[in-house]
Amino acid sequence: MMTGKYQNQIPDADLSALDMLMWQFNREQGNWTEDLTPPEPKVLPKSVADLTVTFINHCTFLIQVCGLNILTDPIWSERASPFSWAGPKRQRQPGLRFEDLPPIHAVLVSHDHYDHMDAPTLNLLNKVHQPKFFTPLDNADTLQQESITDCTELSWWQSAELAPNIKLWLVPGRHFSGRWAIDHNDTLWGGFVIEAPAGKIYFAGDTGFGPHFKEIHEKLGPMRLAILPIGAYKPRNLMETYHLSPEEAVQAHQVLKANTSIASHFGTFAMADDGQEEPVRELEKALAKHTVPKSDFLVLAQGQTLDLSK
Repeated sequence: MMTGKYQNQIPDADLSALDMLMWQFNREQGNWTEDLTPPEPKVLPKSVADLTVTFINHCTFLIQVCGLNILTDPIWSERASPFSWAGPKRQRQPGLRFEDLPPIHAVLVSHDHYDHMDAPTLNLLNKVHQPKFFTPLDNADTLQQESITDCTELSWWQSAELAPNIKLWLVPGRHFSGRWAIDHNDTLWGGFVIEAPAGKIYFAGDTGFGPHFKEIHEKLGPMRLAILPIGAYKPRNLMETYHLSPEEAVQAHQVLKANTSIASHFGTFAMADDGQEEPVRELEKALAKHTVPKSDFLVLAQGQTLDLSK
């Protein structure tokens, strides 16, 4: 951290506010189709001895591991925005109804962007489940505005105990932060690694490609599961620093030596110029190009549960 601002491990692209403004006025948005069919009721186990993962939407996953129920970047709101009338609008309903969640023990919030730190959802989770919250440095103030007090802030490579035999690491990502125009990079961002008897689980949050993937593998070893973003990657001149392309997600899977990877950050909110199905199509091409079996890098339907029990 320099001059009061957090920084990535490698320099960001040299982009100006004008570059972003010009993009907003000249966007070439891919095709999106709104389907707001509500999900069917679903009964999930209250506890899982080994490991299951349910894809809810965007970067929201329910990770059930060794008796703990963990949510990542939860969002059930209709918009990824501070406003109810503007900002990226939901194109698909969450794959799991909020009321069908099992008891939630921990919530991981990777950074402060509205599609990852959704205040109404976090507020409701706190009221209904009273979980422990974990987030990178300087994000607790925002959570405290939602009356969330059981919040642990972590720096890169700092760890905390989720349970007597389960450790949580905050690991580097290549991204940025800010909820308003005046707070750019005032708070830290990152990914999480859950270190449990069932294996290590990596949740990337938002990230571009960089040396942190190799560093994560070298320090923490191969991942049993990696949850990697594949969407919001166009146009590349603006997004390359901050968002993996589908091909870069495959390369990250390889660097991490993950046994299984799952795609995230696609299909729910039109955050950039790629179309709704484009990231999935490009992921399939990248898997073939890099000779990675489709069974090693999965695209789950919203609401689908993957049982990784041994």
